[in-house]
Amino acid sequence: MTSKIESEFVPRRGLRNRHAQTLAGNFLPRTNILPDPQERVFNVHPEEGAQVLCHCHWQPEDRKQNVLTVIIVHGLEGSSESKYVIGTGNKAWARGMNVVRMNMRNCGGTEQLSPTLYHSGMSDDVGAVTRTLIEHDGLKRIALVGFSMGGNLVMKLAGEWGRKQNAPKELVAVAGVSPAMDLAPSADALHELQNRIYEWKFLRGLRRRFRRKAELFPDRYDLAHVEGSRTIRDFDHQVTARYSGFTSADDYYTRASSSRVAEFISVPALVIHSTDDPFIRMLPQTRAKLIANPNVTYVETSHGGHCAFIAESNGYAGSNDGRWAERTVIEFFARF
Repeated sequence: MTSKIESEFVPRRGLRNRHAQTLAGNFLPRTNILPDPQERVFNVHPEEGAQVLCHCHWQPEDRKQNVLTVIIVHGLEGSSESKYVIGTGNKAWARGMNVVRMNMRNCGGTEQLSPTLYHSGMSDDVGAVTRTLIEHDGLKRIALVGFSMGGNLVMKLAGEWGRKQNAPKELVAVAGVSPAMDLAPSADALHELQNRIYEWKFLRGLRRRFRRKAELFPDRYDLAHVEGSRTIRDFDHQVTARYSGFTSADDYYTRASSSRVAEFISVPALVIHSTDDPFIRMLPQTRAKLIANPNVTYVETSHGGHCAFIAESNGYAGSNDGRWAERTVIEFFARF
């Protein structure tokens, strides 16, 4: 597979603006054809007592182990109910694939399942779910796709497994849509004036979640540390780093960014990034690593906003929703 840059995405009429794309991606209605899920709790870090909740949609039992299983990982303050998760799951299901919608630790109303916080470096949690499905369910082919923070997690896991040469043979492909592979510049971009609305939304969610954690685990967390946080960087310095084993926000951003291991990705990978993303910044050296890696197909567009990529409706999988990135990911996975 040859790395390449493409620009085939054409935004829907009236949605060329980065913010219009981003907001429309969040608020435009969806049609959901997924059947009722099997709710399943996975142990991801027994030593910490950490568990995550996944919503699983299985094809008929006689096909379950042999068809491709797509594990979908949401972004910061998202969940298995995020619209892009549901949309991607619909498209995978319509192509006859199993769908596993994963909540990261504490997300989707699961704060009680883990005493720890979650953050953008917890690639091992995605790996634990993947290995459990292989070892306990006998699944033979798995693909991972992450959005934003989830894209960083998926790419970080693929790079780590590639560097150690211990990726399970059942992992056939990975994908990241608007992946936050360079955390520091992306966090700083959130504080730019035109992006404050996004930063405030994330901060409100993070503060709320921290307060719930403090109520559940009062001996572990001190609410005083969250009160002074006025930016994402503040929160990550005062809360994320303090309670997750990092010395500072900068230490966290450096160690948790998948850009550090992008050159080691050894399975077929698709990365979709828009240059007009309001707050995800792809550094030139990260872009160069992706393009130089023969296992990575790097798709860069001029429009698309953040995790949106809304084109004219095309009737794909009967959904008629025009979600170009979701369709592109599932078509990429269908090769395997």
